[in-house]
Amino acid sequence: MHAYIFSRVSRIRMGALWRKGWKVLGPRSCVIRGFAVEHQSFSVREKKDGITELNLAPADSLWTTARDGAVRLRMEVAGPASEPPVTTISMFQDAVQSFGNRPAMAVKRDGQWQTTTYFQYYRQCWAAAKSFLKLGLERFHGVGILGFNSPEWFIADIGAIMAGGFPVGIYNTSSSDACLYVAKNSASNILVVEDHQQLEKILQIEEQLPHLKAIVQYRHELKEKRPNLYTWEEFMRIGSDVPDSIVDDIIASQKANQCCMMAYTSGTTGAPKAVMLSHDNITWLVKMYGKDTGMQEQEIGVSYLPLSHVAPQFFDLWMPMCFGGTTYFAKPDALKGSLVDTLKEVRPTQFFGVPRIWEKIKATLETTISSSSFVQKPVSAWEHGTGPAARLSHVNGTSSQPWGSPLADSLVLKKLHANVGLDRCLRCQTSSAPILKDTLEYFSALNLPILEVYGLSESSGPHTVSIPSDFRLTSCGKTVSGCKTKIYMPDKNGNGEICYGGRDVFMGYLNMAEKTIEALDEEGWLHTGDIGKFDQDGFLYITGRIKEIVITAGGENIPPVPIEDRLKKEVPIISNCMLIGDKRKFLSMLITLKCTIDPITLEPKDELTPEAIKFCQQLGSQSTRVSEVVCSKDPLIYKAIQEGLDRVNHRAVSRAQKVQKWIILEKDFTQEGGELAVLPHTLSPFLPLGPTMKLKRPAILSMYEKVINELYKQ
Repeated sequence: MHAYIFSRVSRIRMGALWRKGWKVLGPRSCVIRGFAVEHQSFSVREKKDGITELNLAPADSLWTTARDGAVRLRMEVAGPASEPPVTTISMFQDAVQSFGNRPAMAVKRDGQWQTTTYFQYYRQCWAAAKSFLKLGLERFHGVGILGFNSPEWFIADIGAIMAGGFPVGIYNTSSSDACLYVAKNSASNILVVEDHQQLEKILQIEEQLPHLKAIVQYRHELKEKRPNLYTWEEFMRIGSDVPDSIVDDIIASQKANQCCMMAYTSGTTGAPKAVMLSHDNITWLVKMYGKDTGMQEQEIGVSYLPLSHVAPQFFDLWMPMCFGGTTYFAKPDALKGSLVDTLKEVRPTQFFGVPRIWEKIKATLETTISSSSFVQKPVSAWEHGTGPAARLSHVNGTSSQPWGSPLADSLVLKKLHANVGLDRCLRCQTSSAPILKDTLEYFSALNLPILEVYGLSESSGPHTVSIPSDFRLTSCGKTVSGCKTKIYMPDKNGNGEICYGGRDVFMGYLNMAEKTIEALDEEGWLHTGDIGKFDQDGFLYITGRIKEIVITAGGENIPPVPIEDRLKKEVPIISNCMLIGDKRKFLSMLITLKCTIDPITLEPKDELTPEAIKFCQQLGSQSTRVSEVVCSKDPLIYKAIQEGLDRVNHRAVSRAQKVQKWIILEKDFTQEGGELAVLPHTLSPFLPLGPTMKLKRPAILSMYEKVINELYKQ
């Protein structure tokens, strides 16, 4: 290692070092030979005497597909990207030292909130690490975690890292085959499951997992005792005789430019890909994002989105750890109705929700307003008076008071905010799918602006961010400090592919060199596949997606998402719609209606949702089922859809962008049905709710080929 370690450097000495080929890295007193900057990456550990020591891990490339590989960090000489890299466990140790007696987590059990301090949290992760080692976890192998968010999920995650393995989240509703793929691909030695329902999935595939050594169930008692199957209590005790020095040595050997965790993509165009994130990817981005958004100590969040994805891990696990916050775990039925109850109890200071969640919160607020005269009259006056001006101020990102009277603000707005548990929320955030502009305007008018963020699993989390003092409606914000964003091959309007650069860009896809090279160009830029542009103030707007462009027979390029979103906004009974027209003479549309979802199978039912039934009743229709609408071609519903489509067509920029035919399908799109999947390259998690997911367009074209061909018959 060619390094020079010192605490102070004079300008003369620094100049001499530069002439000899040395480089000074960042604001700290540390230098390293230029060759090392180009061909090595390193972690940094601060010594007690103030001297900074560099521990290098050999790395010749910005990417790797090897589980035990290392990458060259994208560090810079000065600025945010020059921050010394640290491992996640080092960040955790700093948190324990700074916030040891503060609550790190809280979960409600037997009607009471049970809290865990940072000191207790660390000790439990340490015990889990020893138990993983006792059960045979090998270095750079996976620990699969299958279940709803809980303290045990966090402890298994961090414990796996401490023991030298990788935490690998598996989505709750994954089939046995999906679990098999992830567990096998990640070479998971141990699988941690929530309950017997999840355990059964693993037992069906156990014999096909050559690396599997043990299974741990973290909720409820085991229904049947089996070899290598443990309860959580048994698991936490089993490693007690493992020497602490073994865990110490593993932690000391970890480098910030090595893999820390894996997150699996949805596999919309093939097998799921394991996104490898380094320690530095996580710790550096958390720090930068926290600074940009004004994170304070002791902030509070609610964990309810699937932890198998990068976003909830970023916001629920790593961000609080960096800033000494507390994560409250929602109930397992949060997405079925209990989330608002938890929010009202916890009153978070920050809250991240996908668009569908904000739509549900909006519905709750509308119900409150309509049923309370105390709220209804002032809000009505507000909507017809001060409201529009306030909306405009929020569109422009200003922070002017939306109400003319502080008394009205405190008595009415605070009451509304409290009704959904957001009365002390400093940052309401969203991502993962386009959110309707009127939803953004609605919350802005109520002084609860929703801030859009944008990022990929491959960018370790958010790459652009909106903050309360600097945002624009429909924009996903500005680039996080130290990160880089460029528009590749922009057209005359400034639209082009969005590309990412910086220390948040992932290491590579596990064992998939070809896919990694497709994502990263020769200069290390990550190509997102999303189309966007910057405005004059540096705000980024997403305007489409490369693979979703429809090219008609006449050669016109048409982005389908804006048209689909406009129709859903115009006709609220529509759940999903997909524009058809690639290589066709005109555009058509497949439409599905909002229906209830079976909570067990997640399959769509025939019954319309209460929202959809209300829409029907407002039109004078008595339909309550999808089949009733489709079989009778309910004239009132069909007329409403056509009128909505007429309004969308009226806004079309050309005749080629007008939809000429459409059909209502007999059932909604779902992931289980093969029509929906997680948005590729998004940081936000999958939810079993159509509007928050990406259409698997090639699959839908194949599945509904006969229906589509009927639309194009002369």
